[in-house]
Amino acid sequence: MEGWQTLAALQKEGKVRWIGVSNASVEEMEKMKGIAPITSLQPPYSLIRRDIESAQLPWCLQNNVGVIVYSPMASGLLTGAMTRERVAALPATDWRRRNDNFKEPKLSQNLERVERLRSIGNRHGRTPGETAIAWVLNHPAVTGAIVGARNAKQLDGIIGAMDFRLTPAEMTELGQPHRAGDDTRNL
Repeated sequence: MEGWQTLAALQKEGKVRWIGVSNASVEEMEKMKGIAPITSLQPPYSLIRRDIESAQLPWCLQNNVGVIVYSPMASGLLTGAMTRERVAALPATDWRRRNDNFKEPKLSQNLERVERLRSIGNRHGRTPGETAIAWVLNHPAVTGAIVGARNAKQLDGIIGAMDFRLTPAEMTELGQPHRAGDDTRNL
């Protein structure tokens, strides 16, 4: 809380306009909002990392807190460029080698999700990465997404997500975002 108190003081002094948090729980945000209003939350969120759907996203909607998610393509896994062979060839020092989403049995499940993303994207001339980003941006609490690219060529496969909207049927096909009180997921 000391860091948040410092940010609140800087905001009060006019040195910063907006203050936000990253990876905060609802409990933490409840404490912080008693000190100063929270402008935004920055959590990870993707088709395979959905834990914020049941608590943080509804809380942010209710409390008018913007949500700028990161890793909507799950560290490259949902781009359509990741294959079993590419995962196997990752350097031993690459953290993804130790991540469960890049190991069996989750790797096979995640590559199946990529094929659903590819199928839907192909209908619109879009890449799996663009489709993954569009899915994330469809959630009403999400106000933006931070996406990464290591070179200009990679941007070609994601830039179109800005104006790509999935239909309700396509959202159902991919798996609707979970909302509080909804115990069914289409994954």
